[in-house]
Amino acid sequence: QVQFVESGGGLVQPGGSLRLSCEASGFTFNNYYMSWVRQAPGKGPEWVSGINSAGGNTRYADSVKGRFTISRDNAKNTLYLEMNSLKPEDTALYYCARNLGSSYSRYEVVFRGQGTQVTVSS
Repeated sequence: QVQFVESGGGLVQPGGSLRLSCEASGFTFNNYYMSWVRQAPGKGPEWVSGINSAGGNTRYADSVKGRFTISRDNAKNTLYLEMNSLKPEDTALYYCARNLGSSYSRYEVVFRGQGTQVTVSS
């Protein structure tokens, strides 16, 4: 079955950095576009970034553009999110998702992992 295991979150001060990982299994990873999605307390899910199946093209939400970098290692079935210049408003539960077709921002909601918590606070 489709599974995602996210890791790498934690508590970081404003301006700090974190690198998130998402290990995927149960499907042919390199056939799918992938996304990172986040959900802050009391808010709905927010799409953060998407990447095509080969890893050569990426898209970002305006709120993270220039600060976050999405990447993937298809040999390891792993998706990454490098987060720099973190702000308190980046605080959320981050999770990865498998995308629909060739969309960068539309993703399947039925499959998701437990997520990894990112807290940005001084």
